[in-house]
Amino acid sequence: MPTARPTAVPSSDHELLRREVGLVDRSERGKLRLTGAEAAEFLQGQVSNDVEALAVGEGCYATLLDPKGRIRADLRVLRGPDWLRLDTESAGLGPLSQTVRMYSIGRDVRSEDETKAMAILSLVGPAAREVLDTSPAEREHTWVEGEHGIYVATDVGVDVLCPSTAAAAVRTALGVPEVGAEAAECVRIESGRPRLGLELDGSTIPQEAGLNERAVSFTKGCYVGQETVARLHYKGRPNRHLRGLRLSEPARSGEPIRLEEKELGRLGSTCVSPEHGPIALALVRREADPGDHVTVGERGLGAEVVALPFA
Repeated sequence: MPTARPTAVPSSDHELLRREVGLVDRSERGKLRLTGAEAAEFLQGQVSNDVEALAVGEGCYATLLDPKGRIRADLRVLRGPDWLRLDTESAGLGPLSQTVRMYSIGRDVRSEDETKAMAILSLVGPAAREVLDTSPAEREHTWVEGEHGIYVATDVGVDVLCPSTAAAAVRTALGVPEVGAEAAECVRIESGRPRLGLELDGSTIPQEAGLNERAVSFTKGCYVGQETVARLHYKGRPNRHLRGLRLSEPARSGEPIRLEEKELGRLGSTCVSPEHGPIALALVRREADPGDHVTVGERGLGAEVVALPFA
């Protein structure tokens, strides 16, 4: 069902995230900590990226798939000296926890749900590293230990992982102004990064959402869903692609996208960007290429299909 029409993102918050640094609390994300001698080997057979290749201080982005290669969850994996830390959207925690619980039986793998125990404070903006006592390498998902917790490089700044009981004190020590989730979502949409429950769901194959380069290893061993993902990559052509849309007016997530009378998909994430105006992400059938004009919703709003990221 279509959601409420988005309102304009405050330009001051957007400017802070694009030009300086703002803090976004993402502690609602699901979090698991895996330990045990077989934890990495176990996870290697469950997710799409190469976990065993990670050194201590490195991480990766991955997907958890069903046997037909469709996305059940997406997640970040961090490798420590004797642990793996996983975090995912709230909606992905159930499938991820179930997979660990069911398929690690009989193996030296222990799992701890840290969703409530650990906070994630995202520093978003080009000045994110300037407020920290130390910084991880520039490569996304690398991490270091700092004064306030674990610092993880992201595509837009640095995430600070710390105990939830210390989160208030860390906020104060960092001294970074907190901004609303709407502004952070706007930055994500502008960057063209899909989100579970919006562009990614149980019908999506990683290549359709442009995730192969970020989330899939084609050199590791077998994992659940590998056959479909590999076949589409080497021999197929996806029916859908992740695209941006420039809208003539704000529109709701879930509204249909049409080319003439044919439905090509539905809007995923939407926002009113201070820089780009009304925009959206969507999985769009391959009949529409960047530069094509489509209509959105029952009102027939005009929209242009564009390549990502928005420029």
